[in-house]
Amino acid sequence: MNKLYKSLIYGGYVSLSVLETTELVNAAIKVHNLNEGSANTLGGLLTACAYMAGCLKNERGAVSLTVKADGDAGTASVSGDINGHIRGHIDGSCNGKLNGGYLTVIKEDGFFRPFVGTCELVGNDVSRNLMQYFDKSEQIPTAVAIGVKMLGGKCVAAGGVVMQLMPGYTQEIMDRAEERMQAFVKAADVVEKYGADGIIDEFFENEIKDGQIYLTFPEYKCNCSRKKIEGVIMPVGKNELYKIIEEEGAVKVHCHYCNTDYEFTRADVDKLFG
Repeated sequence: MNKLYKSLIYGGYVSLSVLETTELVNAAIKVHNLNEGSANTLGGLLTACAYMAGCLKNERGAVSLTVKADGDAGTASVSGDINGHIRGHIDGSCNGKLNGGYLTVIKEDGFFRPFVGTCELVGNDVSRNLMQYFDKSEQIPTAVAIGVKMLGGKCVAAGGVVMQLMPGYTQEIMDRAEERMQAFVKAADVVEKYGADGIIDEFFENEIKDGQIYLTFPEYKCNCSRKKIEGVIMPVGKNELYKIIEEEGAVKVHCHYCNTDYEFTRADVDKLFG
C-alpha cells in the first residue's frame, strides 16, 4: 500500500515526510509499459509529486512537475491533487535520461494565482533536482532522499524521506537533520528493508513532536473522464468536429496520463450539441 507520513520533529523545527510508493510506481509501469530507465525516473518524479501534493492545504489544491530536458534526453510530466491522486507520463524513447534542461513546478492552492517555479536540472537524479528547486525557487532548506529500485522490470521498492527546515531552526537542529539524512543515501534500499512504517519506528519514533503524525494514501489515478473530454472538444465547434470526423472517421483524444483513448462519432457530436 502506498503511504505518506507527515509530522514535525526536533521540537517542531523540521517538517518530516516519509513515503512508500512502490505500488504507485508499479501502476505507472503497467499503464505506460515502461522500461526500467523510464520507470526509475518517472517513479522518482511521481514520488516527489506525492510529497508535494501532500503539502497542499486547499480542497482545490493541485501541483504539477514538468521536466524538459535537452538533446536526446526526455521529457516528463507528473501531477497530483490534494486527494492524493497522482499520475504522470514520460517520453519512453529517452530511457529515463533527463540531463540538461529545466524542471518547472506549478502549485495551485486555491489562492489567487498559481505559484510557478523553475530551476535548471543538475543531473539525472530526482532528489538532487528537487533540492535544487526548493533552494532556488522557494528558498527553503530541504533535504530529499527519493529512490526507486527495479528488478526484472518490476519496482520492488520506491519512496524516501524529505526533511524541510521550519522558521526558527538553529544550526544544531540543521546538523541533526543532516546527520539523520545520511541513513537514507540509498533510499530505495531503506524502503525495501523497513517500509514507511518501519522507517518511522526505527529512525523517528522518539523525535515526533507530541506524538502527532498524519498518514495519507496516495494512488495512481487519472482525473480524466469522457465527460471532461466532452468539455474539451465542444469549444472546437460542431462544424469543425464534423469535418474532423469526415477526414479521420472519428474525433480522437488521447490522455497521456492514463493512456486512454476517447473517440467521438457523428452521433456523439449530435448528442453533445443537442
